[in-house]
Amino acid sequence: MAAPEQKRHRKRPDSVVVVGSSNTDMILRVDHVPRPGETLLGGEFSTAAGGKGANQAVAAARAGGRVAFIARVGRDSLGHEALAGFRREGIDLSHVIRSGSHPSGVALIFVGADGENSIGVAGGANQRLSPADIALARDTISRARVLLLQLETPLKTVEAAARIAHRAGVEVILNPAPARPLPDALLRNVSLLTPNETEASLLIGGTVNDVSSATRAARILMKRGVRTVIVTLGAKGALVATSEGARLIPGFKVRAVDTTAAGDVFNGALAVRLAEGCPLAEAVRFAHAAAAISVTRHGAQPSVPSRREINAMLRK
Repeated sequence: MAAPEQKRHRKRPDSVVVVGSSNTDMILRVDHVPRPGETLLGGEFSTAAGGKGANQAVAAARAGGRVAFIARVGRDSLGHEALAGFRREGIDLSHVIRSGSHPSGVALIFVGADGENSIGVAGGANQRLSPADIALARDTISRARVLLLQLETPLKTVEAAARIAHRAGVEVILNPAPARPLPDALLRNVSLLTPNETEASLLIGGTVNDVSSATRAARILMKRGVRTVIVTLGAKGALVATSEGARLIPGFKVRAVDTTAAGDVFNGALAVRLAEGCPLAEAVRFAHAAAAISVTRHGAQPSVPSRREINAMLRK
């Protein structure tokens, strides 16, 4: 079934298609992330472009990829600002739909002095992205080198996109965030799964907090149909597991001020290098460098580094 579809669609070199969410982040910087029932006074307030899908699309574009974004935004000022930002990044917006009946997504973010964060999201138009919208973008997905997905849009929409890409021979990267259980039918269409420790723990129903437990989790997920698993382990690096075995690829040591979009930056940069045909270990190292730079800056999309900055980090 895949072969005829692959013949019908000529792949665009180095192209990445991102399906996902677009939000405006409303950020309050405080001494520490508030505990349940706690009210904190003071702090610095700001807004920034965000949303996991949008963050990953911007990260891929700045990392040098040719990027198309499939999403929904509201027909409101926040949606207008988001689209203007994507255009500045050179992202193809042919399949970004304006929703007149639902507002653009919003995320409320507390960022502590240590760089840790706590986030609540009102999905708005993101929750209206449908399999029908994905069907309209079938040709764009089928011509891509890599399809990049997350879980801030409806699961049935994610499944539809993965199914189209898998049948067309497109590499599918799924960043399973926010954490939730996933059906095996989806995982069988995923080439590369990129959970963090929390997400991996939920997916296997156990604790993942070190290299050993990450290796065990990766093996479980591969038995469920995923070809490659990368478990990100924060400052320790990333556990990369394939059919040939597992290895830890260390990250970069930096002073973090805001970890809000680190995972999104990692995934966007990873997708670009894989679309370029880069070996997996080298692509992970590139993604590590991009994420390391991002945590030294505030905001989601404002923190995303350029290809030049990533290469400079790798040389250093």
